Amino acid sequence: MKLLFLIPCLILCQVSYGKQYKMIEVGTANRLLEGISIETVQCQQKALQGNNHNIANIIANDFSFYVHLFNVLAKNDQEVQAQPDQSYMQKLLKQRVYYIITVNCDDKKLGESIVSLFSTKEQKKLVQLNVAMEGPNFRKLVHQVSDNFYRRITGRESFFSSRIVFVSDQDSTSEKTIKELYIMDFDGYNIEKLTSHRGIVLSPAVSADNRKVLYSLIPESKIGIKNINLYEVDIATKQTVEISSRKGINSGAIYAGDGKGIYLTLSEKGNANIYYMDIKTKQLRAVTNHYSADVDPSLSLNKNLLTFLSGRSGKANVYTLDPRGTEKSVKRISYVGKFNATPRFSRDGSEIVFVSWLENSFDLFRINADGQSLVRLTKDFGSNEEPTFSPDGDFIAFTSQKPLGANKVDQNVYLMNREGKILGALTKSAKRCFSPRFTN
Repeated sequence: MKLLFLIPCLILCQVSYGKQYKMIEVGTANRLLEGISIETVQCQQKALQGNNHNIANIIANDFSFYVHLFNVLAKNDQEVQAQPDQSYMQKLLKQRVYYIITVNCDDKKLGESIVSLFSTKEQKKLVQLNVAMEGPNFRKLVHQVSDNFYRRITGRESFFSSRIVFVSDQDSTSEKTIKELYIMDFDGYNIEKLTSHRGIVLSPAVSADNRKVLYSLIPESKIGIKNINLYEVDIATKQTVEISSRKGINSGAIYAGDGKGIYLTLSEKGNANIYYMDIKTKQLRAVTNHYSADVDPSLSLNKNLLTFLSGRSGKANVYTLDPRGTEKSVKRISYVGKFNATPRFSRDGSEIVFVSWLENSFDLFRINADGQSLVRLTKDFGSNEEPTFSPDGDFIAFTSQKPLGANKVDQNVYLMNREGKILGALTKSAKRCFSPRFTN
């Protein structure tokens, strides 16, 4: 568990019993999937044929994440038509393959590929796009093609253009623990380091415009006790500024969505409570005012509901309130496990994903914002923490810890869909990872 939660843990983590849920266990919905064939087209520029395959592989991998919606056929390496005829589309339609994506070299524009989406049901081409075959933005451009096709098929946004901010201890040594902030593409590629404090970074939160990240920092060990201070980093420039350094805890911060302020946990008055802070004036307004510690705020899309973690029931549970007042409409919504952690809203504000300690490990749960319809998402998959919804609400990134031996553990960022189907690890060489957060 992250350090922010451990600080008030003596208050929050006592065992009690209350309301009982009818809990839905992990399961997979049964439905007929839309079939998609990803095909490369032989072209005159044979030297660039491999680039066609790379584009096809990326698109196939993108759509494969939506395993609950699509059955993606293995990429076809045989020579196929750039413009599939009706007989070929009818043949695939009988096999329940409803779409064809073809990738073909553009012989008129050297270094570009033509990527087309065909509907076997409508017997016609739906979209045609050109994409550069190489360059620093190659994967980004291909993800944009995938997003365009996904929108055309489903009428909804995908998460192909989103990125994930996370914390990793890969700079640590045997003598010193170091945790820095990183960012990567949604599929685990293009990992980039954002901070170099050589201290311990905690609790990142991404701004609505995806330009900045709030985070807390325990600095390098020096003489005396240091505060947990709040910082902000510009993703593009890597420039950092201090936002709050009040006595005690300045942590668990999120953007308020009004362009002016943030919500954060402060303990300068002796107890950890949640406040709204105007970034420019530093003026505060109390959102919680309770003798028990309140931490880990997360805000709904309409900004009228805030979920947080509190020990006011005798243990750490998930609550909601109206953040426009102080202690306004407080409601406990979690009653599962010995204690809970890290509640996070879905982007539409309808659901909350959180962590609960059951038996000997943490597991992930999903619940409606009104406290109804509890769903258990993980079971017998190591210890799972710090979940966050993707922008489209179809996926949840989280960390999972697995023992590798007597004194060593593996902790990576994983991805599951909202029904609990685990799609695999996104990080594999970043040592222990913490606190994944999607960009918007």
